[in-house]
Amino acid sequence: MRSSRRLRWASVPVSIVLVAVLAGCTHEQLRGWLPGDENGITNHTDRVVGLWTTSWIVLLIVGVITWGLIIFAVVAYRRRKGQTGLPVQMRYNMPIEILYTVIPLILVLGFFAFTARDQAAIEEPYAEPDVQIEVIGKRWAWDFNYLDANGEPDVYESSQQVSRDTPTGEIDESTIPTLVLPVNQTVEITIESRDVAHSFWIVDFLYKKDMIPGKSNHLYFEPLKEGTYSGKCAELCGQYHSLMLFNVDVVSQDEYQDYLEELRDAGQTGSVGLEYNPNQNLPGTEAARTEH
Repeated sequence: MRSSRRLRWASVPVSIVLVAVLAGCTHEQLRGWLPGDENGITNHTDRVVGLWTTSWIVLLIVGVITWGLIIFAVVAYRRRKGQTGLPVQMRYNMPIEILYTVIPLILVLGFFAFTARDQAAIEEPYAEPDVQIEVIGKRWAWDFNYLDANGEPDVYESSQQVSRDTPTGEIDESTIPTLVLPVNQTVEITIESRDVAHSFWIVDFLYKKDMIPGKSNHLYFEPLKEGTYSGKCAELCGQYHSLMLFNVDVVSQDEYQDYLEELRDAGQTGSVGLEYNPNQNLPGTEAARTEH
């Protein structure tokens, strides 16, 4: 009778999990509530979604088992009517202690192995990227330098801080700068900071990377779907951090070339580099010194 009661209580969490699984999942749940509503936006997004959702599924299973064991212990070993004093105490249970040591170790090693595998794939440089772009973050805007096939400056797009309508507080969409990328082309983006630490984040691409003054970082990916995607600085960088926005337009190869020609026709050739860095007089730099 007692064992049947224990089994009944232990079956409760298992039943809850089965009901949740059989009920099916929405598209947002399958993506783990990550940003974006599409799969395959870049060649890395599905990998990120898979790592994220699989990790949560494993952790949820561990949580359900743990909660089930807690409930089972509370019910099965509760004080019965008429009982007094402490229950029988055990000093240790070697099989259970080994189990509680081995399982977490396997989980940690598994998470580490899969994370290292996916990170290595995402961070793998392209030997000869189709497109090379230099993105420079500055308080509180962006400069985009488009490089030629030899990695030399070709054309650029420079921006100023996004404007906000004073009476309503709404952002003026027309002042948001746009980074243009060709679809189905390998892209290498070199990110730099001209002043303080920023973070380059294309939200739907599910990847961001810090922009550290004096250090060059890189992103490698291939856009797979045309569309417009939002981007922002993800590192608190000062008073107008929330206005450090940009858009990304993924377009066809012909549209991309037409855009570069528009910049060239507008006289925006060359690049806007780090020579405008306001921190050139910091210790360790080669700023000119005036003798007194």
